[in-house]
Amino acid sequence: MKKEQMLNHWKKIKPRQSIAVCEIPYKHKGSTYDCDGIRITGSAQFIDSVLSNIKDLLQHENGEQRLGVAYQQSKDKDTGALLDSFNCYIQVHERGHEAKMCNAIIEGARARQAQRQAVPA
Repeated sequence: MKKEQMLNHWKKIKPRQSIAVCEIPYKHKGSTYDCDGIRITGSAQFIDSVLSNIKDLLQHENGEQRLGVAYQQSKDKDTGALLDSFNCYIQVHERGHEAKMCNAIIEGARARQAQRQAVPA
């Protein structure tokens, strides 16, 4: 898409849509470059301001899915020296079967405990 087309497309997108993300399958091997994900680069202030607008992604850190995240200071690719900029990556991953079962048991126990605490003695 050329810049003008992209800007027109962007302007027409309905605001505040729920984030439609395809999770990365459990035990995925190889690159995730072609999978849904977000890469944000620049100053920490810029990255944080963008993160503040995509907090809906936090709902994917749950018993069924997990967020794969990285937030670090950028390094010069030749010297390894730290730069003044940062990089942040976010992807949604499917949890494994065992983790899903364990999380369901824990969540059930928490719900029962909360229910007992809510019932007056």
